[in-house]
Amino acid sequence: MAQTHRSIGQVLAAVKSDYPDISISKIRYLESEGLLFPERAPSGYRRYSQADIERLRYILSAQKNHYLPLKVIRQHLELIDRGLDPPAVAPAETEPPPPPPPAAGGPPPPRRPIKLSRAQLLASSGLPESTLVELERQQVVRPRRGTAFYGWEALTIATVAQKLGPFGLDARHLRVVKQAADNEVALVNQVVVSYNRRRDSARRASIDVAELILHAHAALIQVALDR
Repeated sequence: MAQTHRSIGQVLAAVKSDYPDISISKIRYLESEGLLFPERAPSGYRRYSQADIERLRYILSAQKNHYLPLKVIRQHLELIDRGLDPPAVAPAETEPPPPPPPAAGGPPPPRRPIKLSRAQLLASSGLPESTLVELERQQVVRPRRGTAFYGWEALTIATVAQKLGPFGLDARHLRVVKQAADNEVALVNQVVVSYNRRRDSARRASIDVAELILHAHAALIQVALDR
């Protein structure tokens, strides 16, 4: 009897040759985002039909070949589920060459805007796909709003995450760093709002206050380490 359902490991093997960056973590991530709906066996294991595999291939193709964000892919899938054709997608432009690898001393400085595909981000940072999936799940790394491309912020964080790996630090620990950064941004906003300045002046004030807080942050960490 022909096999009608496959395990997640068999699905990974089936698509790996066409999409080398795919991983079990990413397949589970797509499921958590409501893009895949495999059946569950009584034992709790996922069971993927051929239709599920084709759906996965559509998602991966849309990401790899057209750089579509998950929000847009979800809209396409909703149309397909209703028996409609998704919008035609123009062929993506040739990817620009990736930036040079960051120096051994640390992540690249934010000197100019960059625009990286997912593959370029992984190649430039040396980060494993599974770690990037977890960073995205923790909302530490994300594409630029409304696009499927990553900026210097994502490259910096991905590079730091790759360098922290040997120390046993993972995405959960960087989530703590993000929460600390969010708290500092809230403080910056509170200070700037109290000035009640014009928008252009408020932005300059935000940068000034943020830089001062970063200096204080670095000094406080050094004090704590020296104790």
